Amino acid sequence: MSEKIYTKNAPDAIGPYSQAVKCGSLLFTSGQIAINPASGNVEAADIEGQTRQICENLKAVLAQAGCTFDDVIKTTCFLADMNDFGKFNEIYGGYFTSKPARSCVEVARLPKDVLAEIEVIASVN
Repeated sequence: MSEKIYTKNAPDAIGPYSQAVKCGSLLFTSGQIAINPASGNVEAADIEGQTRQICENLKAVLAQAGCTFDDVIKTTCFLADMNDFGKFNEIYGGYFTSKPARSCVEVARLPKDVLAEIEVIASVN
């Protein structure tokens, strides 16, 4: 049995998918990009600002499911340019202090031409 997770404090899905799905003791989020949920727009132009917005969006989705960043066990990160890896890590590391397992890859293009996207798997208590 699975449960769809939704919060108005994160951007609405821009396609036929949910913000997250809780299945048993696991939470799977969809990839979050740097859309400000208040405006519906990508406002930050640099990797630091976009990474912060992504993490704030994930924080809202996790909270709706009763989780925090400490509950995250795996992340998958997508970067438009691997040259942003260091700056991305600086911001990412401030949120994911428990250091979950992670994959990070460069991709050819991301939705709305953003610079990064992150999805997570978390343990639901």
